[in-house]
Amino acid sequence: MQDLWLLKHDASVAGPLAGPWLREARSWQAVEGALAYFYVSSSTPPAEEGAAGEWRRLACLQEVPGASAGRVATHHYVVETDVLPGFEDELNAWYAREHLPGLAAVPGTVRAARYIDLAGSPRYYACYDLADPQALGSPEWLAVRATAWSARVRPAFRNTRRTMFASWHARPRPRP
Repeated sequence: MQDLWLLKHDASVAGPLAGPWLREARSWQAVEGALAYFYVSSSTPPAEEGAAGEWRRLACLQEVPGASAGRVATHHYVVETDVLPGFEDELNAWYAREHLPGLAAVPGTVRAARYIDLAGSPRYYACYDLADPQALGSPEWLAVRATAWSARVRPAFRNTRRTMFASWHARPRPRP
């Protein structure tokens, strides 16, 4: 399990990106809109030069190889959320025992991982690297989302955003 640094970049409001960190970053562009996420594995934040934003440290909570481990991930699906006070233990148990392993087992999922931002909001990040973006609508994926435990936990989500990203290198970059 590896901690990451995350830079969220909205090209519609921020300037162009540059800097040595860009070469080492895993880069994803939102399928819709001008949002891009850049992840860097490092014990210290990347140099700020050319970053056009703030780096957030994400501590890895859980990582599960997917049913399609070894395939190239062309898409990256992220669920960011906060949770109501008093529900964190339930949320973490649900993700650890049911939800993340269940979604990792869906064909098309290369890897599933969870992170926590100890200093900011949203606090929790669930990230799914996908070889096939159609996995999201598959009967197997939908079955994992439709459990009784999911129905109990999901109403405690707050400040939630779900975003599908495609590989930065495979998508045209929006112009500012």
